[in-house]
Amino acid sequence: MGVEIVTEWVEIEVPGAAEPMSGYLARPAQPGAHANVLVGFEMFGVTGYVRGVAERLARLGFRALVPDFHHRAGRRIELPADAEGRARGLALVGGLTRDGVRADVEAAIADLGRRFGAEGDVPTAMVGLSAGGHIAYYAATEVPLAALVAFYPGWLTTGEIALGRPEPTIDLTPRIAGHGTPVLVLIGEGDHLYTAEDRARIVRESAQSSTRHEVVLYPDTPHGFFCDERDTYRPEAAADAWSRTVALLRETSRRG
Repeated sequence: MGVEIVTEWVEIEVPGAAEPMSGYLARPAQPGAHANVLVGFEMFGVTGYVRGVAERLARLGFRALVPDFHHRAGRRIELPADAEGRARGLALVGGLTRDGVRADVEAAIADLGRRFGAEGDVPTAMVGLSAGGHIAYYAATEVPLAALVAFYPGWLTTGEIALGRPEPTIDLTPRIAGHGTPVLVLIGEGDHLYTAEDRARIVRESAQSSTRHEVVLYPDTPHGFFCDERDTYRPEAAADAWSRTVALLRETSRRG
């Protein structure tokens, strides 16, 4: 079961944004210098599934915050994982900009510091799922993070979305190493978002990194293998990926 937790929606001031950004916060009920983890959502928004991921992290003793990166397009957008939801989600992800993501991540980290005082002034890691994996990967090129975990980060090697331009985000990997951020990338070899060359490119960037940078490839595994609400769920791969994620987060929080 883990530790007792509390959850709440919070409002985060983002410089330059017309309205505050909502965020879903899950944290241990007992006060303390819990390590911070930002969770990058799938393109569907801050859904119940993503909120559940934050709650799992909180039960393990982390303070987990899911920023609503879609906040410039609407308030607390939450889409179903069907054809209509995917079409709308793709459009929303296509509208995310590098400047916006950087501002949102910096604001979320600053908000945790203000909200919890000295207890919130602790290392902040980031875990991203699909589109959120790309968001987290880009954020790590701009903001020093305690750790980065990217579950099947979408469009990382292409310029299909604004977040991947002018150069593909994978090309910015040396910046992550410059921050000293350890990286864990988790990808299914059956993921429709990647060609074999895409996967090879991600692995090459990992091998060339000057800091810890691990890519785990799961054979015969599709995109979205971690989500237990869809038919893409693969229990064994999901369990292994979660174990690796928690181990890295715990290790880096101790360093902090």
